[in-house]
Amino acid sequence: QVQLVESGGGLVQAGGSLRLSCAASGRTFSDFDMAWFRQAPGKEREFVTYINTRGSTTSFADSVKGRFTISRDNAKSMLYLQMNNLKPEDTAVYYCAASQFFTTVVRDYDYWGQGTQVIVSS
Repeated sequence: QVQLVESGGGLVQAGGSLRLSCAASGRTFSDFDMAWFRQAPGKEREFVTYINTRGSTTSFADSVKGRFTISRDNAKSMLYLQMNNLKPEDTAVYYCAASQFFTTVVRDYDYWGQGTQVIVSS
């Protein structure tokens, strides 16, 4: 079992920045590939970004490429999402998730946090 807790969400103006954090506990954090997903009101949960166990490989949705950065600190069991140049369409609940392999599919992720709300005002 892995427990995931997100933090760092909030209200920000368009063009601003936020840094989300995800604290992991339970099983060894470095055993898991990690990702961020988001879900806007009335929409399905969607993939945002992924990072492999060592932090050497990342993948991004086209909608956030060049604006978002994912990183991890295995020594601290922490996952991060740096979001720059935020847009109103980035408004959503953001979730961190853990998997045993690289995937962008929601149902392939075994463990999820409770989510943190990000609101970007225009």
